[in-house]
Amino acid sequence: MAGGFFLSEKTAVLGLRLYALIAVSAAALVVAAAAAAVLIRLLRCSDRRWRRRPSLRVNHVSGLSTSSSSSSEVEATGFGKEENANEEVVVEMEMGWGGRWYAFAELEAATGGFGGGGSGGQGNVIGKGGCGTVYRGVLPDCSSIPIMTKRSGMGQAEEEFKVEVEALGKVRHKNLVGLIGYCAEGSKRLLVYEYAENGNLEQWLHGDVGRFGPLTWEIRMKIAVGTAKGIAYLHEGIEPKVVHRDIKSSNILLDKQWNPKVSDFGFAKLLGAGSSFVTTRVMGTFGYVAPEYVNTGLLNEGSDAYSFGVLLMELISGRNPVDYSRPVGEINLVEWFKGMVGKRCLEEVLDPSIKARPSSRELKRVVLVCLRCVDPDTQKRPRMGHVVHMLEGDEFPFRTEHRSPREHNSNSRSLAANRVTALAEKTVMGFRATQIEAIIRDANGADMGAGTPPRLLPRLAKSRLASGLESAMS
Repeated sequence: MAGGFFLSEKTAVLGLRLYALIAVSAAALVVAAAAAAVLIRLLRCSDRRWRRRPSLRVNHVSGLSTSSSSSSEVEATGFGKEENANEEVVVEMEMGWGGRWYAFAELEAATGGFGGGGSGGQGNVIGKGGCGTVYRGVLPDCSSIPIMTKRSGMGQAEEEFKVEVEALGKVRHKNLVGLIGYCAEGSKRLLVYEYAENGNLEQWLHGDVGRFGPLTWEIRMKIAVGTAKGIAYLHEGIEPKVVHRDIKSSNILLDKQWNPKVSDFGFAKLLGAGSSFVTTRVMGTFGYVAPEYVNTGLLNEGSDAYSFGVLLMELISGRNPVDYSRPVGEINLVEWFKGMVGKRCLEEVLDPSIKARPSSRELKRVVLVCLRCVDPDTQKRPRMGHVVHMLEGDEFPFRTEHRSPREHNSNSRSLAANRVTALAEKTVMGFRATQIEAIIRDANGADMGAGTPPRLLPRLAKSRLASGLESAMS
């Protein structure tokens, strides 16, 4: 008996017998306890998982910095640190953009194993560079994506990955490659870009595809202008500005409309307004790197301008920046190019595969842009925004866009004449002395008239200099 009732007696609860009611109550308690245990376990697993997902907060770096400070910053945020060698560590980045995080298994399947699991992956290699290998991947929705595998490890490799994600994650420009996602899993670092249907510029200038369909002059100039716009946006359109440090043909991707997209920001450096950066570790590609950067480690926007000048010479001539298969005097593209201009052999610098030749005036204008960009004096190289105007305009380029206000507003006739003299001597390197003297004598205003307003002197002088240059280069 229990409480006056036998176990077989019916109770008031739904008419259940007492033993049945006891059994149901016990079962309910067991189920509730099990559910509570499962919930507690899930909460603990979730907490451990988030503890193992260190957050990377990317900070802008302006002005001078040291490698030690960069290393300490990476270590302090837990970037790339592993709690256990056997545990999988997923790094989550707080970038403030809509990029997607990809699992490594997803990207491995998309590329066919990155070349390690048979012929499929190796056939998907579409480019290699100093920062990693680029594979073509196909997602389950059949969309194509280029995937770059970055160098694994700590220190500089992690810093390059962090900088590239930050630089690309914060910019939006039609001439900069779009970053749509990334993978940071364990020691694996991968970037997923928007797909460029026509590959990269190097393939068309020096690869097999260019032999069957060489780029026309119009397409080359479209690529040049678009690339200049992309670099100008990095230098002048965002803060802090970005110096790319590795402008070269293999880093210029081309979509199906031949719009160029500057890619591979692994060597990029973020700089504050008006600042330069000094480093003992020179980054970049031989043949494209500015001489002052190699010799002194000084980095600023002029370094990218020099690299763009080499790229523009490459577009015009179809030659590699450094080609040891050529005669001694033609190995270095910049030196050969300057020599040909000095000998007034402009038509000979043009790529022979270009069927429809540009006009003489247009060729001269683009050649002079090249010479200005590779000026040995970094202060005299044009800003990339001005390069865009020179390439799109129909005027001879002059050094006026980033001089001090005193230069632009001076009422001194002698100052204007001296500036034009320097322009002539610098721009027409190698021309005959008698020609230069005649150009300068005319540009200095021998017959401009005594009543000419001082503010018009520079404009008139430049007009006469342009006419003289055209005559000398023809």
